[in-house]
Amino acid sequence: MSGTLNKVILIGNLGADPEVRNFEYSKIVRFPIATSESYTNREGQRVEQTEWHNIVVSKKGLADICEQYLRKGMKVYIEGKIRTRSWQDSSGQTKYMTEINCFEMTMLSANTDRSTGPLSSSDFSSTAENSQTMNDDLPF
Repeated sequence: MSGTLNKVILIGNLGADPEVRNFEYSKIVRFPIATSESYTNREGQRVEQTEWHNIVVSKKGLADICEQYLRKGMKVYIEGKIRTRSWQDSSGQTKYMTEINCFEMTMLSANTDRSTGPLSSSDFSSTAENSQTMNDDLPF
């Protein structure tokens, strides 16, 4: 194989409501999700390990969906790529943050307002054949 691949797939729960930053022609939505795994250690005790992931959504349309529908505690399926960015803080120290740039998201939590199954970002495409089954309260 001659190429490389940077792809992440996560299923986790939102740790906070999405934070939205609007710009002149775009928006960025950020939120943390937690993934957990549990195992039994050598002493026979059950141990749960939680990892936190910083999710960033800038894809037009998907950012709007995340802003409108995602809430703390919801379970989501995320596809994206790992990005590490750096910056200088006020004291001149270089700081680093690893983020997941999300390009696909599916809501897995049951939404009390809807009786249909999980919603994917592809469900909101204007060319989706199943657009007639979507609720009338959707803005697109």
